[in-house]
Amino acid sequence: MTQPSNNLKKQRLPGLTALIAAGLILSCFLAAPSSFCGPVGASTAFAAVDEDTGANQRSNYWRAVRQGASGTTTVQTPEAGVLIHNGGHNWRQVRNGLLANISPWAIAGVVLAIGVFFLVFGPQRLEEEDDGETILRWRLWERVLHWFTALMFVSLVITGFTLLLGRALLIPLLGHEAFAELAALFKLGHNYAGPLFTVGVLIELLAWFKDNMPTKVDLEWIRLGGGLTGKSHPHAGKNNAGAKAWFWIVASVGLAVCITGGVLDFPNFGQTRTVMQVAHVLHVALVTLFVMASLGHIYMGTIGAEGTLQGMVSGRVSGAWARQHQDLWYRDVKSSPRAPGSELAAGG
Repeated sequence: MTQPSNNLKKQRLPGLTALIAAGLILSCFLAAPSSFCGPVGASTAFAAVDEDTGANQRSNYWRAVRQGASGTTTVQTPEAGVLIHNGGHNWRQVRNGLLANISPWAIAGVVLAIGVFFLVFGPQRLEEEDDGETILRWRLWERVLHWFTALMFVSLVITGFTLLLGRALLIPLLGHEAFAELAALFKLGHNYAGPLFTVGVLIELLAWFKDNMPTKVDLEWIRLGGGLTGKSHPHAGKNNAGAKAWFWIVASVGLAVCITGGVLDFPNFGQTRTVMQVAHVLHVALVTLFVMASLGHIYMGTIGAEGTLQGMVSGRVSGAWARQHQDLWYRDVKSSPRAPGSELAAGG
């Protein structure tokens, strides 16, 4: 038989070399996942089975992941090594289920109750005619502080409940893209308004702490229901028991809202996901209670009691209002040496 020529051998060698190289590359490619990724690599073609136990390694791997097993990562944040955190599913169910369903109905129930009360009893009217006497009740810095904090509160309620309920209520009206833009804007506004509201609350608590300490007079005011449903007008100092109750709600529930909101607003302090989830659930629940209580405060400060709003707008109330609602405070102001020149006649 004739031997192949040297030229024919030279032509076959490159093709054979390429075939061997391709085989080596393919072998490395198939071997690499199992070498570097363990059981996950087996999922590219088939479920790897442990020869000793007969267990499915892929199932074991993902079972460990679902149970919160930690791996290794270069990201230096809390729980960065946990790929799947089951607590997120539980938190989402509570947020989108219990909280999102109960919160609006609870607030709506308070609004309905206030509306019925107003229709049945009406507002507290001033029984004396205005004789032109006015008394300084709130100074300018106090009014600015109150309205600043109130503005932050209203903005937080609007943005917060839009984020909580918007997917169910607004997406059908606005569509996904428009709601996404609105939610991003409201989230940013909520995150900035929260710390400002906290500052306002802290200053209010420090500024008005002295005038809101409980006294024996408050017990009688509570027993008579503040005179809301009858003709009696229980004694009261500068703040009656109702106003004091609102102050202490702000000092407790309101401050707790600020704290839980701060946990959510500043994750860079190293909170874990579990802490953030618990803080969010508490935040929404406390906000709901806070809004429910604030509706009573807003009602009494606006249409519930004639002449009350004037005090927080202009700083001054009529003498008739002071004698009817805060008679002990009116007596103290009248007996004060500063009354004729400052408290009674002077501007705020």
